[in-house]
Amino acid sequence: MDGAILENRENYDGHTHSTLLNVFIDELLHYARTRELKIDAVAVSIGPGSYTGLRIGLSEAKGLAFGLDVPLIGVNTLQLMAVSVMFQEFFDDDVLYAPMIDARRMEVYTALYDQSLEPRLVPQSMILDDKSFLEWLENNKIVFLGNGCEKAQTLIHHSNAMFRPDVKPVACNMLALAEKAFREGDFLDLAYSTPLYLKDFQATKSKKSILV
Repeated sequence: MDGAILENRENYDGHTHSTLLNVFIDELLHYARTRELKIDAVAVSIGPGSYTGLRIGLSEAKGLAFGLDVPLIGVNTLQLMAVSVMFQEFFDDDVLYAPMIDARRMEVYTALYDQSLEPRLVPQSMILDDKSFLEWLENNKIVFLGNGCEKAQTLIHHSNAMFRPDVKPVACNMLALAEKAFREGDFLDLAYSTPLYLKDFQATKSKKSILV
């Protein structure tokens, strides 16, 4: 209440969305019911990120919002990561934030935000090289953050670059963005909203041979 996290669940043991998400939701609904807490909305991270994780998360959130008859809020995952660092560390007002999510090989999902979360670069998939973000680094300090910035750290050696690879997009950091969306009435359509994928799905073919 009043911007406080009352109860939280986290797990980092790999791909466990399908097995743990329903368990966590049931536990938190029980917590709310036993304390007579009113649920006003459901917030979910809509990407970019893992195709499977995004589909599962948004589907569960839609079902929960429909069942509770409350609005659904979508939080951009890259903005969520940037906000996480803004709240944890103090930087000068002209510092920019470049959240990065690993997208295999030298590709990342990324964007570039200022202190007001205005995008200097819109969310996009980017193949990193030694020229990435160079024009921005000439005039600004940039905090690169998230698991994708480990790749950037091997290529970007500018003195204005700072790296925070340990930043994760966790639900408890969605509060500020979710409350802002709720105040502004910025809700997702329960029927037609889709995750923010940024690029088309690419299925990989198994290298194993199966003899039938």
